[in-house]
Amino acid sequence: MLLLIATSAGAQSIHGYITSGVTTSQIEGDELKGFKQYGFVGGVGALTAFSDRGHWGASVEVLFSQRGAHANPSRYNAYAADLRLNYVDIPVLVHYQDFFGGMLIGAGISYARLVQQPHGELKYSPYDLIPDTNDMAFLKNDISAVLDCRFTIWRGLQLNLRWQYSLLPIKREWHFTQYVNNRPKEFANDCYNHSVALRLIYQF
Repeated sequence: MLLLIATSAGAQSIHGYITSGVTTSQIEGDELKGFKQYGFVGGVGALTAFSDRGHWGASVEVLFSQRGAHANPSRYNAYAADLRLNYVDIPVLVHYQDFFGGMLIGAGISYARLVQQPHGELKYSPYDLIPDTNDMAFLKNDISAVLDCRFTIWRGLQLNLRWQYSLLPIKREWHFTQYVNNRPKEFANDCYNHSVALRLIYQF
């Protein structure tokens, strides 16, 4: 990826950077509500401009990130969960820099590889909605859309806000049993990662 960016940039310089921050996430399709699973995100990246005076550029990163779901039983959540998924992410983004040079807006695609299956627990008894816990394995690959905004704080230090949503399911047909008037009703959902990250970036 770095070679591709270097080729497209021609003679332009590549700026490396390190980044670290936190994520807040949920799993769409798990019948839970709220971005309540917090985790770590950090790694390295490279950024280049397509021309000397242009405002367009591209970046690639290698990150360790944590996503998942967390919920306590409430009127909005029928069961309790604490699921954390650990990924290695490789996002590739195209960026546009404003004319004042203080804001960098980006969009692109990220490929993630699940390096650790969710560790945690589900508690559902005696609630009316019961997830199937016989198979808690999630798919190894996650391809997601990414929107990114960076603000310059001071020189090479930037504040970054990133939104990310899976384009393909991370788990297919997670089965649930719902009891209505003491009668079981079964259904299944595909699940997707949905996360927001707040990071600090230091660019060399």
